[in-house]
Amino acid sequence: MSFSVGEKVIYPNHGVGVIEKINQREVSGRQESFYQLKIVSNSMMVMIPTSNIGDVGLRKLIKKEVVNKVFEHLRKSQVACAADWKNRFKENSEKMRTGCIFDVADVFKSLHSLSHTRILSFREKKMLDRARYLLISEVATVWNLAEGKVEELIDRALLGKDVKRANA
Repeated sequence: MSFSVGEKVIYPNHGVGVIEKINQREVSGRQESFYQLKIVSNSMMVMIPTSNIGDVGLRKLIKKEVVNKVFEHLRKSQVACAADWKNRFKENSEKMRTGCIFDVADVFKSLHSLSHTRILSFREKKMLDRARYLLISEVATVWNLAEGKVEELIDRALLGKDVKRANA
């Protein structure tokens, strides 16, 4: 998979970024190509070797029609989580690193559900907030909606209500 300058992409655990440049640099005596990525949420610049994009999980934004599947997944999927917080945190961390929006949705849904039955640890609370943000930012970018509106749609899906957007 390759990306072009100006393209919006997803960088796992960081969210939406824009390919600013494709650089050539010498590393260990050989030329390497790098994507220079600017993370939208905080303007952080990240250099990712083009040969390493699969390993880090860099991917294109989901398609507009996939957004409805994400809401359907939030609405209908059953998520189970480990009772032991250490195992649960490890499993959720691994899912977050994949960058797959459905894995992020699973983490979000399970921690959101768990937060209604017990107090989350500080790290789990941070992960819940991060998963929520990653879902909101990608959907808002793909559907060109305000993040507040997307947050309402996500909350609606969690309540089991149908969420669809016309001409998506």
